Amino acid sequence: MGGWASNSKYPFLGALRSAAQMVSYEVSIGFVIITVILLSGSLNLTRITEMQAGGFWHWNILGGGGLKNLPLALVMIPMGVIFFISGLAETNRPPFDLPEAESELVAGYAIEYGSTPYMLFYLAETSNIILMSGLMAVLFLGGWQAPFPTAGLTAHWAPTLVSLFGLFWLAAKTFFVFFMNAMVRAVVPRYRYDQLMRLGWKVFLPTSLVAVALVAGWRVYAPVIG
Repeated sequence: MGGWASNSKYPFLGALRSAAQMVSYEVSIGFVIITVILLSGSLNLTRITEMQAGGFWHWNILGGGGLKNLPLALVMIPMGVIFFISGLAETNRPPFDLPEAESELVAGYAIEYGSTPYMLFYLAETSNIILMSGLMAVLFLGGWQAPFPTAGLTAHWAPTLVSLFGLFWLAAKTFFVFFMNAMVRAVVPRYRYDQLMRLGWKVFLPTSLVAVALVAGWRVYAPVIG
C-alpha cells in the first residue's frame, strides 16, 4: 500500500516485489510449521514449547522427543534452515532486500517517505525481524526451555524466579537468531529477483512438502516399528 500510494514507478515496483516475496515464502514457512505441529501434536505455542523440555536433544530442530527421534534431525535441521531463510525473505532482509534494492530501485517502496512515515516503515520491519526470531526460538530451539534438564534445579524456586529464568533463555535464543540475521547481511551477496523466486517455488516448496510427508510417516509408523 505504501509503494502504491507514492504514485511513482520505483516504489510501486518495490511494493510488487514485496507482495510476490511474501506469497512465495509464506507458503514454504506454512509447510515448515506443519512439520513442527506434527511433531508436537498441537497448535498451541505453549504446548509446543513444553514438549521440548528436558534438554537440547528434545528440541524440534533435532527431531523432538529425545534420542529416539534423533534420525528425524536429518529432516528438521533443513526445515529450521528453510524457516530462517524464509524469515529473511519475509522481513526483506539481505540478501532478499529486493523491495528496497538501492542498485536498481533507489530505495524501493521507501523512496517517497521521510521523517515519521520512514521511521514507521523501519520500526515495523525491525519488529517483524524480532517476531520471526522469537518464532524460530519457540518452534525449533525450545522456546523458554533451558538447553539442559532443569527439573531438579528449579523445583524449589519461586514461580517468579522460574519465569525470569525462562524469559532469559527465550530472550537469549531470540537474540541469537537476530544476530544471525545481521551476520547474513555481512556475508551473503544480494540475490537477483529470478533467483529469489526460483529458490522459493522450485527449491523450498518441494523440499518442505517432502518433509511434511516424511514427518507424518515417522509419526505414524515409528511407534509401530519401535
